[in-house]
Formats: sequence, structure tokens, C-alpha cells
Amino acid sequence: MEKLKKGDKLQIQCYKHDGKVHRCWDEAVLLDVKKDYMVFGNERTLVTEAQGNTWRTKEPAIMYFFKNRWYNIIVQLKKDGITYYCNIASPYIIEDNTIKYIDYDLDLRIFPNGSFKILDRQEYKYHKKKMNYSDELDVAIRSALSELITDYQKGSLMFDSDVNLRYEEEYQRLRKK
Repeated sequence: MEKLKKGDKLQIQCYKHDGKVHRCWDEAVLLDVKKDYMVFGNERTLVTEAQGNTWRTKEPAIMYFFKNRWYNIIVQLKKDGITYYCNIASPYIIEDNTIKYIDYDLDLRIFPNGSFKILDRQEYKYHKKKMNYSDELDVAIRSALSELITDYQKGSLMFDSDVNLRYEEEYQRLRKK
């Protein structure tokens, strides 16, 4: 694969542990490449669910995908403020111009007022049993959730609204090209 550059458009494929495609996004525009992660943007992008139903995202989003961390972060730039939707997931790979990762059910939603909520605990419990998550995987997933909460509480760069608004401006600029 040739080296990616700012402005490149990729697709996103989210899988489940059993290897089945869970959800696909038709476009993500590369905004930044860092040593440990990549930043993408999209807006009103088409999403296709495993069952075939489709929908479009509602607002601009900035997405962080990490090489070595077991989560990704979607910054939703809503009219009433920034919401962070964080997926506990495998580190990404890029293959065939597509960002690919495995979703591990647990999510962290951070609201504009700063409060947060852990989501989908029952789904995690169900899939852990159904798909035979190993003890090592369970530890990695739970550690990732703790790390994510700590990163948020420490005010890591990915949770800096000014940084994310600058990325959104860059996305809008690239989108017009």
C-alpha cells in the first residue's frame, strides 16, 4: 500500500470477534498522521449495518484510531456541544484502503457537560460468552476501558475541544477541494 497522506479518503469496516462485518462507513478523510494514531473526519457519511440497513451520520465527526491502544474515539460535533463516543476495540489495521478493527462491545459516552457513562455491558457479557473471549482478551478490554477513562479525566489531547474544532475546520477545508 502506498503511503497515506492528508486528504486521502478511506472506508471504515468494523468487525466482531467472530470475523463478521458489524458496520461499515463509506468515507473517512485523513486529517493527520501521528506516530501512534491517525485522525480522520467525516460528515453525513453512509453507514451500512450487518443486516444491510443503512443510515447517515448526522453531524461532523473527528475520529481517532490508535496503533497500539484498544479503543477508538469518535468526536461528535453536535449543535449542543461535543459528545465523545469511545469504542473499546482492537488497534486498527489498514488494508485495501480501508480502516479495519474489531469492536468489543463496551463503549464510553462522554456528554457535553463532562459526565460519562459506560454503555453495552450486557452486550459485552453476552458476546464474551458466545464468542469465547479469552481471559487475556477480557483483561485487555477491561484495561482499555480504565485507560480510556483515565485519559479523559487527565484531559488528553483527543478530548481537547479546541484541537477537535481545528481538525473539523481542516476537514471542511479538505472536503471543499
